[in-house]
Amino acid sequence: MSRLPVFARGLCDDAAVFPPGLAPLADAVPAHREHRAGSYGELVGPLVLAAPALAELGTLIGDGDRLDLAVTAPAGPDQVTAAVEQARALPVDIVAFEVAVPAEMTVPDFVGALGRACAAAPGATVYVEVPRDERRPEVIAAIAASGHKAKFRTGGVKAELYPDERELAAAIAAVVEANVPFKATAGLHHALRNTDPKTGFEQHGFLNLLLATDAALGGAGEADLVGVLSERDGDTVAAAVRGLGDERAAAARRAFVSFGTCSITEPLDELVELALVPESVRSGEGVTA
Repeated sequence: MSRLPVFARGLCDDAAVFPPGLAPLADAVPAHREHRAGSYGELVGPLVLAAPALAELGTLIGDGDRLDLAVTAPAGPDQVTAAVEQARALPVDIVAFEVAVPAEMTVPDFVGALGRACAAAPGATVYVEVPRDERRPEVIAAIAASGHKAKFRTGGVKAELYPDERELAAAIAAVVEANVPFKATAGLHHALRNTDPKTGFEQHGFLNLLLATDAALGGAGEADLVGVLSERDGDTVAAAVRGLGDERAAAARRAFVSFGTCSITEPLDELVELALVPESVRSGEGVTA
């Protein structure tokens, strides 16, 4: 029986090689294996790599050590095609692609090219990165029609890369209404909404996203979602997460699939500190082979 609550299972995709962590691939691969094999392994999703990194992967893994990968394709569908070809020579399973819409491509052209590229990897889940501009409604509609999932950027290395609460609330409301599951990436360094003391960036909390998704599924309007995304009190957020119960938590996680994080242990530590995950999961106490 899992010792992780429903809301936490598979929540954290391992994006250790991306900013601000920027772990060398030679360190990220064995660390990912340790995370997946640890007492909190159910928290951890696939290792996230940019498509060009596949060229470096061959010397780091053996034939008996298959890796589950989520591969990002920031240049668009052509990178998916190249990644599928490279992966054939490696002991890896590409379980997901995360594909950006090139600025020069129309949405119909992108969808057509993506379909052709992904035909060679039929088992992979496809996440389309939704642009933060006027194309968003068209892209979400195209994702819904194609059966793909959405990806939202929730931060980055500059303040302007963080959508504010209203923008993110509108995005969540849009995909929930369209019945499009989504993942989030970048900037989700903490469980709660916060102001980073070093940079001054206003950062979203991954638990706030979870609760906002649940609220949207329950019919809440965008103004209500803004309130959920703005909440900074740990006791309030933790109580709301506990109040979801297994059924609502599972529904919220079907809609909010996961988020990419350059640290696995930091989200785990915060969940333990909020008393949402048992300390024994972090410590491994009581785990038997």
